[in-house]
Amino acid sequence: MRFKTSRALLAAAALITASPALAQYKAPEHKSGFPGMTTGETQAQNKASLDLGPALERNRTARWTLAEHRRLDKALASLAPQRKGVVDAYVISIGLDSDPVFGREAREAGKVLARRYDAAGRTLVLAGTDGSAPSALPNGSIEGLSLALARVAEVMDPKEDVLVLYTTSHGAPVGIVYHDGDDGFGIVSPARLAGLLDELGIKNRVLILSACYSGVFVPELKSDTTALFTAASDDRTSFGCASDNDWTFFGDAMINHALRKPQPLLAAGNEAHGLITEWETRGSVTPSNPQVSVGAKVDRWLTPLEARMPKTETAPIGRPAVDILGRLKH
Repeated sequence: MRFKTSRALLAAAALITASPALAQYKAPEHKSGFPGMTTGETQAQNKASLDLGPALERNRTARWTLAEHRRLDKALASLAPQRKGVVDAYVISIGLDSDPVFGREAREAGKVLARRYDAAGRTLVLAGTDGSAPSALPNGSIEGLSLALARVAEVMDPKEDVLVLYTTSHGAPVGIVYHDGDDGFGIVSPARLAGLLDELGIKNRVLILSACYSGVFVPELKSDTTALFTAASDDRTSFGCASDNDWTFFGDAMINHALRKPQPLLAAGNEAHGLITEWETRGSVTPSNPQVSVGAKVDRWLTPLEARMPKTETAPIGRPAVDILGRLKH
């Protein structure tokens, strides 16, 4: 009896093995070396690699990694669901570099944007230290940004709600730089960020990108339903990113001044541009040339969202970014 049963099982296993559905599966193959990490690669190969948004974590302890996962899981789980019939904003403010200026800026940007867009309970802030102590927040990393976007996509109604994304970091002509001390490295390229947003179906969006060369994102991210503001054009640096600053020029102008006021988003962008121009002229530096792209259908969700803005402004905080000009002269 045992023999017959064993033969029956073997026959069944053979049928399963031969089933067409399973036979179609093909295991992943190694068709090339590690992208962007081999010698002799062409410029085109390097660009193709950077477009994928590479990230490298090294020398992380197991305890740090576990604690980071717990911090991020707790933050993602805290997001409130969207309200049917209400245009809800979901805010992500992220500092992708461990220099404290970006930690300070990301924290305050989260507060300003949450207040402006009625996003209490719908705001995530990811950032390293503000310079006073190790950060208790989820780390500002490429993985953290990807998971935050995915979580927002889960809880929002993409037809009704809006993503408000603020990023602050150093930048390069290939994208926004992720750099956490000696442990985290990477690039958020225009193609990678656009791909994430498209994959997740997030169409209604305010994207405010504070980094050198951030205008490189405009061709990839502009759309009829996107309001996009960058700190610089694709061939210019922006200013104020010294580690001991409280603000970058762009963050101070856009977040700390313009968006604290009950004025339309485009007017805020114009005010920020004027302030930055004034400060750069005072410092005799090459203009950063901030970029703006507001799609034709943005008003459909922006008008009802901004109708709920607070009617009063809040006062700027921290040391003005332009103070760096005086410090540089001494």
